[in-house]
Amino acid sequence: MTRILLTGSTGQVGWELQRTLMTLGEVITAGRESSSGLHMDLSNPDTIRYVIREVQPDLIVNPAAYTAVDKAETEPELAMAVNGTAPGVIAEEAKLLGAGVIHYSTDYVFNGNQPTPYTEENEPDPENIYGKTKLAGEKAIQAVDVPHLILRTSWVYGLRGKNFLLTMLKLAREREELKVVNDQVGAPTWSRMIAESTAQILSQSTQDLIGFLSSNSGIYHLTATGQTSWYGFAKAIFEYDPNPSEQKLKNLLAIPSEQYPTPAKRPAYSSLDTQKISHTFGLTLPSWQRNLELVLDS
Repeated sequence: MTRILLTGSTGQVGWELQRTLMTLGEVITAGRESSSGLHMDLSNPDTIRYVIREVQPDLIVNPAAYTAVDKAETEPELAMAVNGTAPGVIAEEAKLLGAGVIHYSTDYVFNGNQPTPYTEENEPDPENIYGKTKLAGEKAIQAVDVPHLILRTSWVYGLRGKNFLLTMLKLAREREELKVVNDQVGAPTWSRMIAESTAQILSQSTQDLIGFLSSNSGIYHLTATGQTSWYGFAKAIFEYDPNPSEQKLKNLLAIPSEQYPTPAKRPAYSSLDTQKISHTFGLTLPSWQRNLELVLDS
């Protein structure tokens, strides 16, 4: 049976991956709060190496990351340790074992100046510390030349953790007016869709997982289809809210980014082109609106 080591199992994507990966093999979780008791601190390479050598996995799936985009501006060393250095350590240990790696990255590796969706061929140029550290992690994995998939996603949300969806639902029940940025465009992506798509890809490996990853190694864009602004996303959340009678909200106002300054600069446009992953693995990716409906129905 395939042994799968999963990091960040308490995070938005990691939580969903626990369930979807169970159909593919034995899932062993590791992290600062893992139920398995395997303590892996991604800011400490020694703990990463220890856990991987202890588990001896066939596949390492790494959704864990430092995701506090604004806080990263004042904690660049920690963000780089977790997002930039740790993936390289994971890749090195995987290569020693003859294992494969699945790693998740972000739309924030791009500067947002392009008017059309970014493909995997477009040159990254991150504008904030978070994006720079995530790009460093991608490059660290590629440098090791281990069988790998790097899956870039965007605007991740779900029904657990801290995310835009839960924040908006909460604020709509507390305030009569909300102002939301309307000049940043991307694709809101459900954490469960990311996990289910990952499992769909891996299920195609049949008997030879490492051969499958070797022949398909590279970067792929994995997001819901379509695009919207944060304002458009918020508007849809309130429209699809299954309990609208609980809302106090009366006014939803669209504002430019300059009226909502943040420590980290966000790309104005970070929609990702998903044709490569769809064509390579035969995935049919849902629209962001359909995903949102499914989340709120559940």
